[in-house]
Amino acid sequence: MDPTVVRRIPRTDALLAEPRLSAAARRLGRDLVKSVIVAAQDRARRGEIAPEAVADAAVAALPDTAGGLRPVINATGVLLHTNLGRAPLSRAAREAVLAASGATDVELDLASGARSRRGRSALDALLRRVPAAEAAHVVNNGAAALVLAATALAARREIVLSRGEMVEIGDGFRIPDLLVSTGARLREVGATNRARLDDYAAAVGPDTGFVLKVHPSNFVMTGFTGSVGVRDLARLGVPVVADLGSGLPAPDPVLPDEPDAATWLRDGASLVTASGDKLLGGPQCGLVLGKADLVERLARHPLARALRVDKLTLAALEATLRGPETPTRRALHADVRVLRDRAEHIAQKLRAEGVDAHAVDSSATVGGGGAPGVALPSAAISLPESYAVSLRLGSPAVVGRVENGRCLLDLRAVPDEQDAALTAAVQAAGEV
Repeated sequence: MDPTVVRRIPRTDALLAEPRLSAAARRLGRDLVKSVIVAAQDRARRGEIAPEAVADAAVAALPDTAGGLRPVINATGVLLHTNLGRAPLSRAAREAVLAASGATDVELDLASGARSRRGRSALDALLRRVPAAEAAHVVNNGAAALVLAATALAARREIVLSRGEMVEIGDGFRIPDLLVSTGARLREVGATNRARLDDYAAAVGPDTGFVLKVHPSNFVMTGFTGSVGVRDLARLGVPVVADLGSGLPAPDPVLPDEPDAATWLRDGASLVTASGDKLLGGPQCGLVLGKADLVERLARHPLARALRVDKLTLAALEATLRGPETPTRRALHADVRVLRDRAEHIAQKLRAEGVDAHAVDSSATVGGGGAPGVALPSAAISLPESYAVSLRLGSPAVVGRVENGRCLLDLRAVPDEQDAALTAAVQAAGEV
């Protein structure tokens, strides 16, 4: 390495005083900016850039935020993509999170100055959305809601559960393992493919904490099958806890086979547990809805403190429930003709720039463990397969899917206000 080149590389303290980098240090933090500067200096030592270009290289390498997560345009055709954070928050929810990010009245009654119930307005909004519930409680995810119910109602007792509903919920986590970790014992009934009400009745006894109904939300079993509904289980004379999974609050005609909280509660479920993201379209959290005395037992259990959500989640959940239609619901109910028109418009614009782009019919899915087997007609922009990687590495990142040697950008999960950004991302990817 030429010593004269090394001597020409600007010192770190001098670069930190450079106006653009000094402003970035105030916005992003001194340590982060310093690490970017050091990386640019190393590039100069290796001869990749001139010493005089170190400051410009450092500025160009600065991230948009101090956080490591990057925004992504979800063009996979999976509405609730687990790897992409599942449900995108509505504008109202994002604004609520920003408002709550400072000091906020999460446990304070501003009128009296006294302490108030945590998350009271979010819980009130949840009960208005699902009026069949007498009370509600919120924890940090759907699995936590089920664990809290098992701990509070069935520790050292039995949970009666059909063998066909002992499901794996993702990343290797299984419902039976979650339940026994609480100290409860499982009483399995029925066969893998069929369970009858008599099976449950024979298993219920003095040690029964509750009967558990689990919606197998991430797979479909067909053929010689049979299960017992909540309405019949409620006749057994013991509490019925129904794990909804995807969090649909009320029936949706687009998903006629997907159970919902309102129906299960009217059918006699003592408690319904569900996710607050996924089909509800809010932040990740777990919902407990049902009879007031049982919800109170869960809310007052010591474990509830460890599972509670923060102020940002409460703010996003309330805004999701009170605010306008969520991005998830808009995507679910999108008109395929509109999607096709958008795809044609984007493809035409890209072809004018010399990109091999075409509008094609596509098929989307709900994802996130919801509505397995349901195909949603959609439309996509078809590009050469090579675009897949460069789009993922762009800014913003665009994630599509590869089929038959082509990169498809499905529009069902892409809100129309992102069409311009999507088009620009494809144009930039073609120049790489």
